[in-house]
Amino acid sequence: MTTLTDLLSGLVDRDPDAVLAIDAGPGPDPRSTEGTAVTRREFQQRAARLRTDLADAGVGRDDSVAVWLPNWSSALVWQFAAAGLGAHVVGVNTRYNVDELVHVLDRAHPKVLALAHDFHGLDLAGILRRALPRTTAPTPVVAVVPGPGCAPPADPSAYDMGAGAMTPRTAGDTTAVPVHTTAVPVHTGDELTVAFTTSGSTGRPKLAAHRESAVVAHAEADARALGIGDGDVVGCILPLSGTFGFTTAMAAIAGGAACLLEPVFQEDTALAGLARHGATHLVGGDDMVSRLMDAWRREPRDLSRLRWLGMADFLGRTRDIAAWARKEFGTHTSGVYGSSEVFALALCWPPGEPAPRRWTGGGRPVSPDIAVRVVDPETDEPVRPGAQGELQLRGPNTVDAYLGDPEAAERAFTADGWFRTGDLATLAEDGAVEYVCRMGDVLRLRGFLVDPAEIEQRLAAHPAVRTAKVVGARGPDGAPQAVAFVVLDTPTAPEGLREWCAQGLARFKVPAAVHALDSMPTTSGTNGTKIRAAALRERAQQLLTGGEQR
Repeated sequence: MTTLTDLLSGLVDRDPDAVLAIDAGPGPDPRSTEGTAVTRREFQQRAARLRTDLADAGVGRDDSVAVWLPNWSSALVWQFAAAGLGAHVVGVNTRYNVDELVHVLDRAHPKVLALAHDFHGLDLAGILRRALPRTTAPTPVVAVVPGPGCAPPADPSAYDMGAGAMTPRTAGDTTAVPVHTTAVPVHTGDELTVAFTTSGSTGRPKLAAHRESAVVAHAEADARALGIGDGDVVGCILPLSGTFGFTTAMAAIAGGAACLLEPVFQEDTALAGLARHGATHLVGGDDMVSRLMDAWRREPRDLSRLRWLGMADFLGRTRDIAAWARKEFGTHTSGVYGSSEVFALALCWPPGEPAPRRWTGGGRPVSPDIAVRVVDPETDEPVRPGAQGELQLRGPNTVDAYLGDPEAAERAFTADGWFRTGDLATLAEDGAVEYVCRMGDVLRLRGFLVDPAEIEQRLAAHPAVRTAKVVGARGPDGAPQAVAFVVLDTPTAPEGLREWCAQGLARFKVPAAVHALDSMPTTSGTNGTKIRAAALRERAQQLLTGGEQR
């Protein structure tokens, strides 16, 4: 097995002065816009020092460490340092509120919690202080982490919640404090090393944990599949606390590239950073990339090095973005597939796959060790090629445990070891997976299973429609019907949009109602901004039963 420590040592041996991470934004000199570059050797030194600090704080094998940091190189340092002790990291999104933090504390019982100092005006310490009385978990030691090039607080005692506070050495001048001469030995077992909060779409959110060997193997497989190599720069905009942000950064490191870390997403600033540092790869949802595209159209920047763009379709804009990226930069855009339980970028489309197929969700496994099948969700029997069913995966990338819920993993797998994704998909004759939607989102209209995205794409093709979302609700007779919600660029009558759908879709797929909104209800998660389908379903039900005018 190759550990994260081994992976890092190999990179340092190959080229110690190559850049491993770039903390975007102002560096130690606030007049500079170049950011702060961290070499492989500097990163290794920081991880070694932090490993010693965490050991001094009592962290060891099987312990949990919560990392409540934005996309700073320090967040990655914490991952490598904790793994070196046989501990696991639980990433905490900086947008989490009290309830979400309580859930993490209850499930993970972190021994140490790394907390960002003076970040973006957020009172993270206040949120933690309000959360602790509501959890039965032991109070963690609080590690106060400053931003890149910033000094830690002179006195960390204000962060002490009852178990102590510390200012670990993870940032600043890497030569200021020498590495301990009696370094803590690196743990060489294969313990859980990272856990992600699940979406909660199939129940209450869980903490899906993976072993170190799986993290390393998947990172190396992704680097090969995405063509990441020495000298490349991978844009890391999605939060490292989520599986898409984490997996992207780990693939960059495994491939020998530099992680371009954006702690706060502001499209104009992020676009400038991608251009300045010559980003070669980028992963995100169409919500994020569409904002970058709009910023580029306002002020074009040189993205000529961007050769690979992986996208998840949350708002139905993937095709437009892919066409733009191909025209302007010759970028290869691929739909992707992944989740907290199977890692992000578990599937993607290879370079030879023609458009527009490769712009859709799904693809082919990034490793021969990942097997896929599509089954009847009631019998777990494989369906014929091209038929819809539940996508199931088997391989080292699947979840190893759910923190705080030891029985959950057993329920998530079939008797013969396949992970139930809860996603509707088809398996084509050539072995590629074509993602349809979450099984809970599929519409059954007049006895047929209908992917709401098919109706959404038809609506989005209308020149007046900016964004479309289709959900299901029951009409007065109890029969399920499709209801569409749209955000318009120019006013148009709902009946005209229904007629537009009828011109390109089967009659039973035409929405029973189309309702215009000023904006879609959304939620911001670790992997991007998603439309709140549940809120729209509730509103759709009111529309169909006469509780609200169309």
